[in-house]
Amino acid sequence: MSGIPHDHYEPKSGGEKWLHKRLPIVGLLYDTIMIPTPKNLNWMWIWGIVLTFCLVLQIITGIVLVMHYTPDTNLAFASVEHIMRNVNGGHFIRYLHMNGASLFFIAVYAHIFRSLYYGSYKAPREVTWIIGILIYLLMMGTAFMGYVLPWGQMSFWGATVITGLFGAIPFIGEPIQTWLLGGPAVDNATLTRFFSLHYLFPFIIAGLTMVHIWAFHTTGNNNPTGVEVRRTSKAEAEKDTVPFWPYYVIKDLFALAVIFAVFFAIVGFMPNYLGHPDNYIEANPLATPAHIVPEWYFLPFYAILRAFTSEVWIVQFFSFITGGIIDAKFFGVLAMFGAIAVMALAPWLDTSSVRSARYRPQLKWWFWLLVIDFFALMWLGAMPAEEPYATFSLIASAYWFAYFLVILPLLGVIEKPLPVPATIEEDFEAHKSATGGTKTLPDATPAE
Repeated sequence: MSGIPHDHYEPKSGGEKWLHKRLPIVGLLYDTIMIPTPKNLNWMWIWGIVLTFCLVLQIITGIVLVMHYTPDTNLAFASVEHIMRNVNGGHFIRYLHMNGASLFFIAVYAHIFRSLYYGSYKAPREVTWIIGILIYLLMMGTAFMGYVLPWGQMSFWGATVITGLFGAIPFIGEPIQTWLLGGPAVDNATLTRFFSLHYLFPFIIAGLTMVHIWAFHTTGNNNPTGVEVRRTSKAEAEKDTVPFWPYYVIKDLFALAVIFAVFFAIVGFMPNYLGHPDNYIEANPLATPAHIVPEWYFLPFYAILRAFTSEVWIVQFFSFITGGIIDAKFFGVLAMFGAIAVMALAPWLDTSSVRSARYRPQLKWWFWLLVIDFFALMWLGAMPAEEPYATFSLIASAYWFAYFLVILPLLGVIEKPLPVPATIEEDFEAHKSATGGTKTLPDATPAE
């Protein structure tokens, strides 16, 4: 299961041996729960379990909601109101599902930025990183299609705007858009297709999540130092690691309890805080909302999409050399998807031999500027497409691409890293000494 030397499951009773020969499920679970884990992980390693619980929550609440939802343009809005008003606990289930999507994206963004900071995308974890980006893309697709299902004003017009982006692709855009919509415009065929895919995608995400977990169980966890666990012998590996159970399971469950306390408080007292009031108005194709905005978790990439107008020199340049094939709309689509693509290419764009930004003083500054840039893009995506927001969006978009395409490759050449600990054990003991820890407690995990 893992390249780190450790004790594997050995069946003892006759029943266990019989089952293990035919279906080694107990051994698989044992090796998963007892996997040696670097003992210096900090609190930023809690997001994996939060994401797992969010996925389970979304699937369970989604199945319950589907029992009462009608995917028909004439009945969809009324069926959602029926869930809210007439189904026992329906409003609570819907608010769990609606806010669960927001918690899902909060956790995934924290997970992604933690990986970027500590270099979890670097070898030998490139495949784990790529699978994670695929999960993220499927999450975005699932969330977008789920947002259309209530058939409110913002649902309808959001679907109209986003699906219209595919029409910007030269030559094949219009057929793709027609196939996606099931017709020439957003209508009943669109709703039924989105409903079907929204129900299917979470199970594909669950499958990819299992592959994602399998991948990092094979390579082992990264850790704040970026130093690998010693694999030459079981004794040395044990100095760098502790079993996932009970140390990190208890820690993760504590963190999960705190996060879910806040989550349920939001669901109970302010469930519509992150929603849009226009979505409580039934869809009307003849009345366009004054300001069409997607859900908050799409806003950074929506800002990038809108930043590249026909007045931007790089858009004019590509339009000129392609004879007008790449116009402003198509360039915006390329930029939006390119912003995710450059993240996926981070393992190959980062040329430094040091993984963790903890030992890269220059990268720290650029990284935290990237985090600020992300929140700036989120704010700008919610603003009208006018000045000065258009210029700010262009500057913020330029930095996003510059970080991955220019800064990461250059820093690997010009930056002088700080000394990196030789082993995880060395870093762990140093932190315990600094915090007054006791060497007899193998589960003492220093927080960053």
